[in-house]
Amino acid sequence: MNLETKWLEDFVALANSRSFSASARQRHVTQPAFSRRIRSLEQAVGVTLVDRSTTPVTLTPEGQLFLVTARNLVEQLNECLGHLRGLSMAREALDIVAAHSLALSFYPPWISRLQEGLGELPTRLVAMNVGEAIHVLREGNCDLMLAYHDPYATMQLDPEVFPSFSIGQVKMVPVSLPGPDGAPRFSLDSESPIPYLAYTQGAFLGRSVRMLLKNDPLRLRLRTVYETAMAEGLKGMVLQGVGLAWIPDFCIREELNSGRLVRAGDEKWDVPLEIRLYRCSLVHKPGVEKLWRQMMKLPRDFLEA
Repeated sequence: MNLETKWLEDFVALANSRSFSASARQRHVTQPAFSRRIRSLEQAVGVTLVDRSTTPVTLTPEGQLFLVTARNLVEQLNECLGHLRGLSMAREALDIVAAHSLALSFYPPWISRLQEGLGELPTRLVAMNVGEAIHVLREGNCDLMLAYHDPYATMQLDPEVFPSFSIGQVKMVPVSLPGPDGAPRFSLDSESPIPYLAYTQGAFLGRSVRMLLKNDPLRLRLRTVYETAMAEGLKGMVLQGVGLAWIPDFCIREELNSGRLVRAGDEKWDVPLEIRLYRCSLVHKPGVEKLWRQMMKLPRDFLEA
């Protein structure tokens, strides 16, 4: 039997409130996500636990019997974890998911600066691709999402349900390893085929570059020799002299300043990007509500890295 602890906690909350909507608010998830978790618990146990035909909902005879076990397990587990980790005295950490490049290069200086205005802010950060991050946010399995703003609305996030803060204006820059004379080894001004290090088809940053090149004959001279979804992966290949790539400027600041990398084209080839912090307005977790109110009072220079 494959059970998740959160399903047991969901079931206990539902047994107490007899309301899917009230239990979802208590568990800090959206109601559809909460309903799916109860269904998953029933599938794992192999019986129907909740009679959904009544209002308020009631437990089936099997559900009433299982409730005793669920409560005991949840109470024992919480007591054990509280003893081992001292959770009763620890501040609640915020769970944040972020695009890989943002997690590695943008998040550390940004969160440090934000804490100058807010004080200590415990967080847990998980890096993942944008599609996965959106799914986690929709399901209520994270508190905040750090991602690039999508001007073409392909992420399909309703701004009323998923409000956001703009926390940075950055750009992607075409870069190359320098040659012996300091000029780019691979240049967008070249009339010859150019070895191109590209983002994979589903990567958000790759879509932004493709929009830039969509109607420009330059794309016909770019010969793709390597693909990856991560900006850091492209950066590593550029440093090996394999080709040129578009990389967010905050990922390559040190390399540009030291001359280890140089621009492969002028500013007309830059791709502007906006970075935003998202939340789900249907989830009312106290720590998130407090952070959101505090951020609304901060001046822009504290919000933007």
